[in-house]
Amino acid sequence: MDEVRQKIQEQLALAKQPKGEAQGRQRRGTEASMAGCEAESLVDEQLMERVCERENLKGALAQVKRNKGSAGVDGMSVEQLSGYLKAHWLDIRERLLAGQYQPQPVRRVEIDKPGGGGKRKLGIPCVLDRFIQQALLQVLQPMFEPSFAESSYGFRPGRSAHQAVRRAQDFIAASQHWVVDLDLEKFFDRVSHDLLLGRVAKKVRDKRVLKLIRAYLTAGVMEQGLVRATEEGTPQGGPLSPLLSNILLTDLDRELEWRGHCYVRYADDCNVYVNSERAGQRVKASLTRFLERRLKLKVNEVKSAVARPWQRKFLGFSFGTIGRLRRRIAPQALIRFKQRVRELTARNQGRALRDVIERLAVYLRGWRSYFGFCETPSVLRSLDEWIRRRLRSLVWKQWKRGRRRYAQLVRRGVEPDLAAQTAGSAHGPWRIAASPALHLALPTRLFVALGLPLLHAPSST
Repeated sequence: MDEVRQKIQEQLALAKQPKGEAQGRQRRGTEASMAGCEAESLVDEQLMERVCERENLKGALAQVKRNKGSAGVDGMSVEQLSGYLKAHWLDIRERLLAGQYQPQPVRRVEIDKPGGGGKRKLGIPCVLDRFIQQALLQVLQPMFEPSFAESSYGFRPGRSAHQAVRRAQDFIAASQHWVVDLDLEKFFDRVSHDLLLGRVAKKVRDKRVLKLIRAYLTAGVMEQGLVRATEEGTPQGGPLSPLLSNILLTDLDRELEWRGHCYVRYADDCNVYVNSERAGQRVKASLTRFLERRLKLKVNEVKSAVARPWQRKFLGFSFGTIGRLRRRIAPQALIRFKQRVRELTARNQGRALRDVIERLAVYLRGWRSYFGFCETPSVLRSLDEWIRRRLRSLVWKQWKRGRRRYAQLVRRGVEPDLAAQTAGSAHGPWRIAASPALHLALPTRLFVALGLPLLHAPSST
């Protein structure tokens, strides 16, 4: 109230002043406002200078080193980047400020999609371009971040896949018992450059930055030694691609918010939660039309569906309905996990147990940090037991013959009669790995001492 009263008093005082003085003050205020706008515009048009600031570049270089990654088409490694910049940065900076920098094509690689659903194409920029893209990202991200939707979680500071999964769980718990699971077909390969740059240009006025972003989009890809031009899409693999995808898909977010839908989006993975199957079919059809007409994107009808949430997966998780609603690891994720563990614990690799566990531990720690978010501890305990059985069968195979097996069992505290019975068994390594003798000779504490991470609390076996 005091602030309002003060403003009213100022307006009255201005009205009582002589006309010329009042007009002069208004004119000065207008001029100050215009000067402020001009200063802001000047800053916007000098965005490339901010990209090339020393502190911004130091942060970008540190991030590229942390990310590591493979070399691009020029063969330069991350370790070589610092030396290259010391020798060539002044020339590169001059070209950036002049709007004349030309990125190199990205190196195309293909990786298997989760669940065996074909190949995913990745583009690996050279390390210099990753460095410049990271410097761009650090300046552009704060500009666009405030305009992103609350339900968008992918590749944003302070947000994570776990938060997205928890938000989805909250919607389901609030009686949104149907999900519209949208899968955008080859999203990163089909982004329209003109549509994307039009949205970037709404906040970015520096034409050099816009030109550089377009140059990255059209730099081309190298496959089997041949460079192919790129007229659409934003290759996965560069630091800038996730931000650009969020900028374009903000249109989808705003459409969903305007319609009042409950939804969660993580990059191009979008789930909309509704009350009935009929509503879900209607939403799916209308969103398909919106994406095709407005954003020139295609919905994959085979992978998209309207279903119960516990029949679908979201970011590697699903939801169980026994008792209370719980987060559980999606079946496809469990299959991939077991495939990888089988590879790391194969019985024909001839590695010492310590070496096998060392390699396995790297994978298990990363997997646990993500999927440990589940609410099904019994599944984690079962996986721990399965992994230890894999390791016991590996050791049994390495002991090879009955005499050595008997000696190893006795040396590790197994009674001679039980050791002789186990060593003389005709059963294979997997069957023997579950025997009492192997549990005594190779207990859990042995694997833990060798560095094996446990996915859940230690068991007595």
